[in-house]
Amino acid sequence: MSGQGAPRSGDRDGSALRVGIVAASWHPEVTDALVAGARGALDAAGVGETTTVRVPGSFELPVTALALARGGWDAVVALGVVVRGATPHFEYVCRAATDGLARVALDTGVPVGFGLLTCDDEQQARDRAGLPGSSQDKGAEAARAAVDTALVLRRLS
Repeated sequence: MSGQGAPRSGDRDGSALRVGIVAASWHPEVTDALVAGARGALDAAGVGETTTVRVPGSFELPVTALALARGGWDAVVALGVVVRGATPHFEYVCRAATDGLARVALDTGVPVGFGLLTCDDEQQARDRAGLPGSSQDKGAEAARAAVDTALVLRRLS
């Protein structure tokens, strides 16, 4: 079952961090909930400055995450939803977005919290979005991962 083995939430002081959120616009019920979860986690961590940028779809997440990373943000949270359809489009978009976000993190050294839901149907997406009745909040998880990694990188440098 997904979600088992998740790291424990600890105290994190993100007050010195600037974190950008980039979110796709498709599936607004889910993406709005992911953004709300991410913002809540960033607020709980005391992140000093945040911004939220919307893009058309998940394919556009990497280029915008790159712009935030190059723009001096300490971490980026990438949020989106791709729901499987009847064509190979799902695989192409998921692969491009995933590979692109990983490349942004590796090429810039800026952590990217991965909040891209790749689901077989819309119910799976809602179950992971932090909506009332959802079993998970992947927006919050991605934000915590980005903050935690940014703090680790600060300690290492």
